[in-house]
Amino acid sequence: MKIIVDADACPKNALLICSRLATEYQIDLHTISSFNHNISSAHHTTVGNASQETDLAVMNMTIKGDIVITQDGGLAAMVLGKGAAALSPIGKVFHEETIVFLLEERETKAKLRRGGRHTRGPRKRTPEDDERFAANLRMLIKKAIYH
Repeated sequence: MKIIVDADACPKNALLICSRLATEYQIDLHTISSFNHNISSAHHTTVGNASQETDLAVMNMTIKGDIVITQDGGLAAMVLGKGAAALSPIGKVFHEETIVFLLEERETKAKLRRGGRHTRGPRKRTPEDDERFAANLRMLIKKAIYH
């Protein structure tokens, strides 16, 4: 088992929490981002900045039992299909039962934006997001270790 972070859009607080918990549980932490991001990590992979290049690298690295940190619902759906867990940087656990709804909602919002409508962006990160993220990452780690 390893933790893989889609680091293109992952907040620094979430990266720090991942690092702390990976060290605590002695789990490898892998970060993947395009060369547009400056991330120093023992297990960091830098990819080009082509569309979906980071997602493809995350998918290629992911195996059953891994934990993937991403805010991308499409990537979350793919890693769930491989038997890995998926968690957003604000602590939302992605589930197979609800991922189709999330993807449909994402497509609806994309259609609105293409039509010139404005949709809300993500809200500002809060300390509660950090707490929820840490708690749910710890829960997923324990679940993976004890299963």
